[in-house]
Amino acid sequence: MSLGRLTELYQFVWTFESHAQQRLAWRDAAEARIARARAEALAAAQLRAMLDANPSGQLGHAALNDPDNLKESGLL
Repeated sequence: MSLGRLTELYQFVWTFESHAQQRLAWRDAAEARIARARAEALAAAQLRAMLDANPSGQLGHAALNDPDNLKESGLL
């Protein structure tokens, strides 16, 4: 076999391999889109649950053992 024929054969085989890798990349991207949609839905459900539990929207401003809040509530 000549060198040109071997090169053509190598390129032909490499084409199949690169297409297989491209299909794997497409599948990974599709799975990532599905995972992102699930994560966004879960985050939205968690936000709704948090707002249902505390509808004032004052989420994340509480602190444990805050002396001012304890004095205001009459616990100190």
